[in-house]
Amino acid sequence: MKSKRQAQILELIRDREIETQNQMMEALAERGIHSTQATLSRDIKELRLVKKSSPNGGYCYALPSEDDNDERNIRLRNIFRECVVSFDTAQNLVIIHTLPGLANAAASALDNMDIPELVGTIAGDDTAFLAMRDPQKALDFCREIEAML
Repeated sequence: MKSKRQAQILELIRDREIETQNQMMEALAERGIHSTQATLSRDIKELRLVKKSSPNGGYCYALPSEDDNDERNIRLRNIFRECVVSFDTAQNLVIIHTLPGLANAAASALDNMDIPELVGTIAGDDTAFLAMRDPQKALDFCREIEAML
C-alpha cells in the first residue's frame, strides 16, 4: 500500500500543483487512496519532496533538483564537520564521538546523505554508532571522514 501511495503522490505532483498536505490528501482520496496527515507527512519526507515556487505565485510540492541535493549535502557535511571530535572502527561499526549533545545531529546528517554502504545509525548524547555493510566499508568510510574533517 505504501509504495502504491507514494507512486500516486509522485504522479500527482507531476500532473498538478499541490500546495498543501490537505490538497494532497484530497487528491489521493479522489484516486481511492485514503491517508492520514501523519502518514502523508512521512511519505513527503521519505520521498524528499520540497516546496518550489509555482507559476501562480504560490508554492507547490516537487522533487528536489540536483542543485538542491548538492546544497543539502554541503550543509549536512558542514553540520557533521562541526560535530565530530574523533572516530574509530570496530568490525563493521564506525564509532563517532562528538561534542556533548551533538551525536544525534551527526547521525541525522549521515542518515540524510544517501550513503549506500551505511545500514543505519544509533546515537546517544556524544557518541554515534554507524553500522556499515562490512568491515572494509567501515574502514573506507573512516578514510572519508578523515578527508572531510
